[in-house]
Amino acid sequence: MSLVLLIQVVILTMLLPLSIYYLLKATGYINSFTEATIHERKIPILLQALFLFLLIKFSGFIEDLPAIYFFLIGGLIASIIAFVLTFINFKVSLHMIGVSSLLAFIISLYVYLNVPIIPLIALMILFVGSVASSRLYMKSHNYLELFAGSMIGLLSQLFLWQFYL
Repeated sequence: MSLVLLIQVVILTMLLPLSIYYLLKATGYINSFTEATIHERKIPILLQALFLFLLIKFSGFIEDLPAIYFFLIGGLIASIIAFVLTFINFKVSLHMIGVSSLLAFIISLYVYLNVPIIPLIALMILFVGSVASSRLYMKSHNYLELFAGSMIGLLSQLFLWQFYL
């Protein structure tokens, strides 16, 4: 059963998004992956939310791996929030959403499973700082967009802790 879940995750979170990215780039909807405008981000974020919904709805995570099930729900919530923010012309950092969500999830595993992963948590904190620094250095985002992405990522995961911790 776990191999089927892995295949589902790879298809819906890597292969389909990459294929659709190249389709959108070939059709001229997206000009650049790194410098996407707010308008160019709407369809990819919406599709990300759709793929996460399909993964949550039709996989066996709730029975086999409830922590990952709720992690994916947090990702869906964060994607929906990022999508809604595009309609008020706010370009939240998707990189910060992702890395902050992962940090919160790893902390939840530490609390939930009582696994000694303090070095991994410290490494993830360094990754959060590195991602934020690189987004500022590349002038992809400003401080507010990075902070908003971090908060969306952290809070979408923290909200769900009550259901599986």
